[in-house]
Amino acid sequence: MDLLEYQAKELFREMGIPVLPSQRIDHTRDLKRLQIPYPVVLKSQVRAGGRGRVGGVRFAENTIDAIAAAQAIFNLPILGEYPQVLLAEAKYDVTREFYLAVTLDYNARRPVLLGSSQGGMNVEAVMEQMQQVIVEEEFSPFYARRLAVKMGLKGNLIGSVSCILEKMYQLFVQKDLDGLEINPLGVSATGEVMALDGKITVNDAAFNRHPDLAMLAAEMPESEMTKETPLETYNNTSQSSLNWVNRDGNIGILCNGSDLAIAMADLVTRAGGSPRLCLSVSEEASGDLSAASRGEKLEQELERFVQNKNIKVLLVNIVGSAAVNEEVASSIVNYLQRKVNDIPEVPSQATRRFRPRGSDRRYDQKSLPQFIVRLLGGEIDYSSEHFASMPVNWIDNLEDAIAQAVSLAKSTAKT
Repeated sequence: MDLLEYQAKELFREMGIPVLPSQRIDHTRDLKRLQIPYPVVLKSQVRAGGRGRVGGVRFAENTIDAIAAAQAIFNLPILGEYPQVLLAEAKYDVTREFYLAVTLDYNARRPVLLGSSQGGMNVEAVMEQMQQVIVEEEFSPFYARRLAVKMGLKGNLIGSVSCILEKMYQLFVQKDLDGLEINPLGVSATGEVMALDGKITVNDAAFNRHPDLAMLAAEMPESEMTKETPLETYNNTSQSSLNWVNRDGNIGILCNGSDLAIAMADLVTRAGGSPRLCLSVSEEASGDLSAASRGEKLEQELERFVQNKNIKVLLVNIVGSAAVNEEVASSIVNYLQRKVNDIPEVPSQATRRFRPRGSDRRYDQKSLPQFIVRLLGGEIDYSSEHFASMPVNWIDNLEDAIAQAVSLAKSTAKT
């Protein structure tokens, strides 16, 4: 379970991780009693990332500006979720931004410290500079300093950043967390470091051991995201990022990039569709750049969509190079070929069947969502037997792909 930013910062503050003076805003009238001097920044408290890019983070110089900004943010859904509270925070002038995180390496079965000399919303730059140190034995400050050095830090920054990492690790262990992240960790002109944004993922099984975390969970505003059933919950402990959009939706969205996923959810909604969930599968989410791992993870995520029986249409939008898109197309075809072999034939006239060219194999499409796939970058010969035999709508134009997905989803809902 992901805590909201203001909740994560409460835990940061208790641990001694520096955070700015802030105030929870439940209603715009609270801004008339703001105890933080202007200028301030107002932040939407939703779980989705990319808030700044869609208008969920705004600066205000005075009360009038703050009320107007708050009204706009309260009425701004991000991935279908309206904020129930905002966070008002003092403005901070930064000269550098870093990324820090502590999470679990499931392959090594050990905690791992992550750090990048680039931070903020430019995910690509963050990933390019990402460094890691696996905590092989009992934790010591050595691990934190080693990561700071690998990040290329010099002078006093090594000490100040490694001190933050030590406290993050202590919080990670003490609270049995699945992960915590500071992005960005701001550095001022005087060298002062500050956790400007933070994310904490709580292990649901640890609530009984940590009543303070259970109380924070109880404060979580009721949202569509929290209404999902446990079977459908898929959190960031996996190597992908997932955002629930609407429990009544029936369109799945798969993209390579969380920002792209957010944009797709908005476009589908504006087109009259009802997204159910968005999934980002990419090096941004997995931290793995190898083609083999990329294909394997893509097929795993396709299976998650298929297992969700509420999803009737799966809209895939991948933006990449010709080689990447060829791999994506092949992974989709390989996945569907396996599903074809797994699904028994249903001899019903109402059942629509596909007969792959050059084969007598038949299968029941009703057991699968409708696949709408748009790959941008490079050209693929969809007329070849390899691709043409699959029940996939290959569409080059994004608007056409979204329109087709919405149309199929609506027609499915009527049946």
